[in-house]
Amino acid sequence: MSEDNTNFDEMRSASGEVRPAYAGYCDWFDAQDAKWLKRKHADCESSFRKTGITFNVYGENEAEERLIPFDMVPRVISAAEWRKLTRGIEQRVSALNAFMYDLYHRQEIIRAGRVPERLFKDNAAWLQQMVGFTPPGGVYTHIVGIDLVRTGPDEWFVLEDNARTPSGVSYMLENRETMMGMFPELFSQVGVESVSNYPRRLAKSLAACAPQGLKRKPNVAVLTPGIYNSAYFEHAFLADQMGAELVEGSDLRVVGGCVQMRTTKGFEPVDVIYRRVDDDFLDPLTFDPSSVLGIPGIMDVYRAGGVTIANAPGTGVCDDKAVYSFMPEIVEFYTGEKPLLPNVQTWRCADEDSLAYVLDNLEQLVVKEVHGSGGYGMLIGPTSSKSEIAAFRKKLTTNPANYIAQPTLALSTTPIFTKKGLAPRHVDLRPFVLVSPEGVDITPGGLTRVALKDGSLVVNSSQGGGTKDTWVLKD
Repeated sequence: MSEDNTNFDEMRSASGEVRPAYAGYCDWFDAQDAKWLKRKHADCESSFRKTGITFNVYGENEAEERLIPFDMVPRVISAAEWRKLTRGIEQRVSALNAFMYDLYHRQEIIRAGRVPERLFKDNAAWLQQMVGFTPPGGVYTHIVGIDLVRTGPDEWFVLEDNARTPSGVSYMLENRETMMGMFPELFSQVGVESVSNYPRRLAKSLAACAPQGLKRKPNVAVLTPGIYNSAYFEHAFLADQMGAELVEGSDLRVVGGCVQMRTTKGFEPVDVIYRRVDDDFLDPLTFDPSSVLGIPGIMDVYRAGGVTIANAPGTGVCDDKAVYSFMPEIVEFYTGEKPLLPNVQTWRCADEDSLAYVLDNLEQLVVKEVHGSGGYGMLIGPTSSKSEIAAFRKKLTTNPANYIAQPTLALSTTPIFTKKGLAPRHVDLRPFVLVSPEGVDITPGGLTRVALKDGSLVVNSSQGGGTKDTWVLKD
């Protein structure tokens, strides 16, 4: 397998030696028949089609449903490496939750001059309706996805924080189930931490965030916008795996100061709602009056302490890339420690000097919208044409505060299986984190997204990327 000298290959060193984390997998792989491996690769795609693991891509034309591409070569992380990552992730997630509480209460971090007031004043994700209110258990960010990238043996960086409604955990679970079904003998040879208990851990974590004073087991429901949502497969999958009810807004109503769910036996109370509906559509009496996806009056019940909404409304502030650029200051302010996981160097185009630097170096930089996601609305300078760069230059000068810029990182590579053998492709990693009054729970693994196109740095499924099983080795 060839190696680009500018990228860190996670499986092999520059001299071609297998790195220790991959030793067990490579021993198994090298002992297999090449034709059998190709058949198994074809079986992977067939399995995913039968399971119905798809996502919807929205564009100018009618929504298109696509298969999530899956690569059968796992991404392997050593136990020692994972321990270091989890310490950094826990520190960051704890700081995010503290930041959310502060932002909706005394705003001490702004009073201290550590972050500018414009971070929330100019932010549509900041909700006036949350001011002065503390969610049950004091938890804002119940489920968090922290996107990580790697550039060297001990060089991990946080690329993005996802604290609104992080998706992809169903693919993590299905990837593992597919691998175990296809290669059971492999898992008997290599000790890999389990991820299959994530739904049980999620249910337990959500139940721990239920309003205080309940005399019974909390009722948990997953609120979905419906079957046409791009992540509907995940909504249904998680509800089924947790043993929770999958509901739409029309299934719920406010009765007697409580949120009630329609069942065949009449209405039953709902205590915790894992919502996959955006803030704007959550309550037509509070937000968008035209919404038919939410529950009229739910925000009144929420603010009265009668129901838990996970994640809390207003947490989208944490997803903002301008806020991301201040995360080193945020982590230090609330934890008293330097960040264990650094940010990628970031230029805030709202700052005059930063904007000047970015405009002078567009050909070398990655420029992103502060509210963007999914790989859309961004410029990757080194792979863009002169006309694309010129068009983006106009956007930047027209509305500089809408953008941040970062260097083009030499992302690490892991091998994918191709007809010609193993070939390196760029990857990122999204570990999934659960937060409750009982603490922070990080699943040992996560979703590895891989850029299937040779040389591509864009790993998003909507942009041609795929996924891999992520192995955290046992000690």
